[in-house]
Amino acid sequence: MEKEADVVQNKDSIYDRKDADTDTTSRNKSSDADESFEQLYENSLNKLQEGEVVRGKVIQITENNIMVDVGYKSEGQVSTKEFLNERGELTVNIGDEVDVLLERREDKNGSVVLSKNKADKLKVWDEISRIFDEDNVIEGEIVSRVKGGFAVDIGVNAFLPGSQVDLRPVRNFEESIGKKFNFKIIKFNKKQGNIVLSRRAIMEKEREGLRKRTLKTLEEGQIIEGTVKNITDYGVFIDLGGIDGLLHITDLSWGKITHPQDLCSIGDKLKAKVIKFDRENERVSLGLKQITPAPWTSADEKYPIGSRVKGKVVGLADYGAFVRLEEGIEGLVHISEMSWTRKIRHPSKVVAIGDEIDAVVLDIDTSRKRISLGIKQIEPNPWAMVKEKYPLGTKIKGVIKNVTDFGIFVGIEEGIDGLVHISDISWKQKIKNPSELYHKGQSVEAVVLNVDQENERFSLGIKQLEPDPWDTLLKKYKPGDVISGTVTNITDFGIFVEIEEGIEGLVHVSEISKEKVEKAADFAKVGEKISALIINIAEKERKIGLSIKELHKMSEKADFQKFSANKESATSNLGELIRKELE
Repeated sequence: MEKEADVVQNKDSIYDRKDADTDTTSRNKSSDADESFEQLYENSLNKLQEGEVVRGKVIQITENNIMVDVGYKSEGQVSTKEFLNERGELTVNIGDEVDVLLERREDKNGSVVLSKNKADKLKVWDEISRIFDEDNVIEGEIVSRVKGGFAVDIGVNAFLPGSQVDLRPVRNFEESIGKKFNFKIIKFNKKQGNIVLSRRAIMEKEREGLRKRTLKTLEEGQIIEGTVKNITDYGVFIDLGGIDGLLHITDLSWGKITHPQDLCSIGDKLKAKVIKFDRENERVSLGLKQITPAPWTSADEKYPIGSRVKGKVVGLADYGAFVRLEEGIEGLVHISEMSWTRKIRHPSKVVAIGDEIDAVVLDIDTSRKRISLGIKQIEPNPWAMVKEKYPLGTKIKGVIKNVTDFGIFVGIEEGIDGLVHISDISWKQKIKNPSELYHKGQSVEAVVLNVDQENERFSLGIKQLEPDPWDTLLKKYKPGDVISGTVTNITDFGIFVEIEEGIEGLVHVSEISKEKVEKAADFAKVGEKISALIINIAEKERKIGLSIKELHKMSEKADFQKFSANKESATSNLGELIRKELE
């Protein structure tokens, strides 16, 4: 630049000398003097070399060109476009001094060829060279993605390898485009136009300084703030300032969490407690939940049995719903505690994850960290009202809701059904399946037999609408009476005889004959009329024992001929004889 300035000064001094000579000497001076001056001027211009940056003065501005005097015999011209800014505005005025590159001293038209843009680029390269030599940093903007890294604008294009972008591998390259950073020049070759940058080198140096300062002040029990650097299945790594600390998943929350990313994201600022610090190996264990007291220590005081609480449904299982009362404390609403009257097949029929619900504390065990909750307890128990509304013996009307092998369910009120067991359908009929007599939707009458509030069971009876035939049977028959009936069934252990409609007696196989009986079917057939002696009546079991053997035995001792004239009298006297024998 000094050489260029000297050239300009030489030109000015030559012009000054030339003007002075013109004023003081005769205008008719010899041509030899003029030739001597021109030679001197040409010699001074020889110092201007093509490809060098020179300083000149703007002397004229046209629509297409800017005329610049660089001290040559003819002015140089630069395209006006080279002096326009991004908004298309001209950035130079007449009289301004500018740096331009001397491309050629004369073109075919004898004009000096100049370039401002090329001069600017040469100046940038000189500045980059200086920064590289002094081991300084340079600011640049990441402008695009290229193979293996990025293109960075630092006045000229430079290459930033992907491994030099950050301390850790970059996952989303697009996020860096358009951002400005400071870079270290790690490779520079002006001739080849090759510049390689590194941002990581700067960050490593800064991190090392932070690490030393952090290690000096770090202590166990300290509450420290850091930035979430990485998230894994087992925990979160936090940058504490040049050194990383591990926040294990078990130390994130007093409650249950599925994955650390549920609580934080990369880049988040977190405050955590230093729970362990190995200074020698520079390992730091952190805890987030340790900042607050363990919630279960006072849970029994905060959630006494019978208290009403609010919570958020955070999980569903086949057997119930998990409700978060606070961070670290969850209670279970068992499926059986969701409704007084409805039969819930799955908790999702009542609640959904995210629902805010009211519940009642049924039980709490702080040692096992368990709380049992109930939703149905929010409302009065309808079964308590049922017991008062339907005392024993009450006659009701209802619609059959379901028919099963063991009985029929009759709707009493919304959500409350009563069961008529198969044994309570009829006094007299033998019913193999209730569907033989009843169907769903049919209206029936019944009598309330029992209300079990604790087990939520409502027992009904249909046969109880009529008098119990056993009440009259006990008055009508007694042991020693001879009966006549129809065989209804024959089994290996005896013969069933219908004494009256719906009332049967059993002739056990041992009571058929005094001889050993192998098969009861050899002595009777279903539908056959037979006579037998009543030997016992079990009122509680509702069983009548009959005997053919005893009837025959006593008959042999009686003189049937005495009673042949009056069969009815003979039968009566025979009964008296048998009773005496039994006594």
